[in-house]
Amino acid sequence: MFSNLHQLIGLANDRQVPISEIMIEREIHETGKPRSEIFDTMRSYLKIMGESVARGQTTKSLSPSGLTGGDAKRLADYYESRRTLLGKPGNVAISMALAVSETNASMGRIIATPTAGSAGILPGVLFSLKQRFGWDDEKLLYGVFTASAIGFVIANNASISGAGGGCQAEVGSATAMAAGAAVELAGGTPDEVGHAVGLALKNVLGLVCDPIAGLVEIPCIVRNGVHAVMALAAADMALAGIKSIIPPDEVVHTLNSIGNSMPKEWKETALGGLAATPTGQKIKAQLKKDPYSDKGGERET
Repeated sequence: MFSNLHQLIGLANDRQVPISEIMIEREIHETGKPRSEIFDTMRSYLKIMGESVARGQTTKSLSPSGLTGGDAKRLADYYESRRTLLGKPGNVAISMALAVSETNASMGRIIATPTAGSAGILPGVLFSLKQRFGWDDEKLLYGVFTASAIGFVIANNASISGAGGGCQAEVGSATAMAAGAAVELAGGTPDEVGHAVGLALKNVLGLVCDPIAGLVEIPCIVRNGVHAVMALAAADMALAGIKSIIPPDEVVHTLNSIGNSMPKEWKETALGGLAATPTGQKIKAQLKKDPYSDKGGERET
C-alpha cells in the first residue's frame, strides 16, 4: 500500500483522508481483522500508555539499579509550584515522557513506541495535548495510528534500533512519530505531517546510543523528556507552514546512511559516548560490584 512517506502522503491526499485512515486500512488489509477489532487492540495499547504516564508521575520509585527514578514527579512538583522558563505545557510533556521512561526502567509495563528506550516521547506528547486541549482517548487513537504509519516507514527504510542506527534511529523515530501525530490531531494536513517528520528527524541526525553500563536509563530517560519538546516544536513549525526543505524521505535515507557509517562504539554497545566517560565507567564498575545496591536519596541524571 505504501513504502515511503511520499506514497503515504499521496494516498492520503488522493483520498482526502488523514494519514491515520491510511494506516487503519493497511492494518485491516494485512491482518484481515475488522475495523472494530483493530481499534480495540490500539485502545488497549493507549490504556497502557496512560497507565505508565500516571504511574511515573505519582511515584518516586527507583529503578532496580538505583540509578534513576522520581524525576517525572520532581518536575511535576516544580512546574506546579514555580514559574518555569519553558512554560507549563512544555514541562507537562517532559514530565509525562520521563514518567513512561521511568516506568520502563523500574520494570513497569509500557508500550514500545517504537522501542522501550524511546517509549516516553509519543505518550508524553499525546497525553500532554489531551490534558491541555481536553481531547478524549478516542481522538488520541488516531494519533497513535498516524505515529504507527510514520514508524512503519522509518523501520522499513532506515532503522528504529539504537543498536542498528544509534539513538538517532530510536529516539529520532519516536520524535518524528510524535511530531507527525501531533500535527494531524491539531488539524494539520498530510503534507504538514510529512514536514513535521522531516523537521524532527533532521535535528537528531548523528545522535549516538551510549547507555551507561548498558542500561536504558542514563542518558535515555532524559532524552525522552527533551525530545518530547522537540516533537512539539517540529509540529508547531510544520503547522505554521515551515517546510522541511530536504524531503522527509530523503531525511529518512540520510538517517540510514549515517547509522550504517557509525562506529560500533556509538551503537548501544556502552563502549563509547557518555558510557565511556570516567563517571560512566565508575557507575558501571559499581553496578558490576553490587548490581542490586539501593542507592536511595538524591542522585544526578
